[in-house]
Amino acid sequence: MADSDSTKPFSPDEIQRILHHLHQPAVFLNMTGNWPVLHWTAEHLSGCLGDKLIRFRLGRKKETNTPLFETHCAYVEATLAHFLSWTQDEAGADVGPFFEYPKSEYWAYADYKYIAILFKDLPSMFEDVKWSEFGFEGRNGKESTIWIATEGANTPCHQDTYGYNLVLQVEGRKRWHLFPPEDTVNLYPTRIPYEESSIFSQVDVLHPDPRRFPAFQGARAHVVTLHPGQVLYVPRHWWHYVESVDPITVSVNSWIELEADHMIRISEAVTKTVVCALKSTPSDDNINDWLNPTEVEGSTSHNENMQYLNLAMQVFQKGLCHSEPTDTRPAKCDSRGQIRDNRGLVMDSVSFSVPFGSHLTPVPCQQVHSAEPRTAKDPKVSSDAALRTTLARAVRAHQRKHECRPGLTQSGPCDCADGISENSSDDFKEPIYGTITTNDLLDCLVHPDIIARVIKLLLERHTGNHQTATQSQLQYSKEVSDKQL
Repeated sequence: MADSDSTKPFSPDEIQRILHHLHQPAVFLNMTGNWPVLHWTAEHLSGCLGDKLIRFRLGRKKETNTPLFETHCAYVEATLAHFLSWTQDEAGADVGPFFEYPKSEYWAYADYKYIAILFKDLPSMFEDVKWSEFGFEGRNGKESTIWIATEGANTPCHQDTYGYNLVLQVEGRKRWHLFPPEDTVNLYPTRIPYEESSIFSQVDVLHPDPRRFPAFQGARAHVVTLHPGQVLYVPRHWWHYVESVDPITVSVNSWIELEADHMIRISEAVTKTVVCALKSTPSDDNINDWLNPTEVEGSTSHNENMQYLNLAMQVFQKGLCHSEPTDTRPAKCDSRGQIRDNRGLVMDSVSFSVPFGSHLTPVPCQQVHSAEPRTAKDPKVSSDAALRTTLARAVRAHQRKHECRPGLTQSGPCDCADGISENSSDDFKEPIYGTITTNDLLDCLVHPDIIARVIKLLLERHTGNHQTATQSQLQYSKEVSDKQL
């Protein structure tokens, strides 16, 4: 049913106010009934795009207890007509390059497709997406991405380093598993495969391996199935695993940038420089596919990475020079006497309560496990302690990979969960340790705590002002601590 602007449950200003106070995933209902984009079914889009080739990612339908990263998938260039014929699984149908991939064994995903590029010959379609009704004036489909998939297609669990996310479901349903930033340590983050702005989890969140990833039992999953017309709000730095649950799904999303992203861009630039330097160097163990196919720029040179790092530093410092401390900037009164902050949002004289109800629902936490005490919330716990914990886990993971867990002796394998050999005796034998790999080294070097310290040192050296560097680092360090501890 089409909704006029007057019947929408929230005005653009109200949604902006809600987003400002939301600290958990939530679903907006009854906000998009009059959006033309809801007609963007795969069949409709096939008629619009005609013979235009689209890249599809294909993954095998099997459980392996490990995430199916993009580097492990097959890829084809095909039309949406070929895609639709393949999904119908009719004998003799023209499925183009899909013919090599039986539908019973594979799912397909056209993901990360930027609407500005996909519909560059049909610019009028940009107006079908109305993010302006969420308070983002001038934002439409041109600043959005489209996703087209079959049942079972999924995006590995990951964290977006920039901004926050708004996702509109258009056709079919998708199930989202979201984890708060505080669960980062329980999700075993890695930068391999490398993708700028994405940190992946090593855990298959639907079929986790408890022996390899015991801390995952402490992760808290917030689960929701998104239906057509609904909009999901994914807060900044929330982890998410997404899977299509209907035969064909279509969704549209837009990442909303934040001022805090300027500091994160320095972090990403440092990370990319380190990863590319180590992984692009020929060595015996640099034989895996480490660069995500979605990383369109590919493996850039060290000179290019350094140029990007310097540019990110300049943008950040320019922002510092042209802004005042947040707590000293005066609030303003509008024509109705309401006090507004410097972003134009109405400030609350009393604590604001997010209006959850029939038009806005929180995504519930459906998985709460008993875990080790969350010392992260204790301000006395240092980031060094968290780093030592993370490094210890990396060593244990490496030892398990090489069958050399602590307590594993030359007398035989260890089958006990606590790492004590069944054949242990009073005669202690030195544990056998495997070789440290480039990936092991990278997981430590690009650990967020390490990167945060590097950025602080770079700011001190670049600005020559220890106090400015320290102040600039405070919020970023707090975010890193909140995520990692």
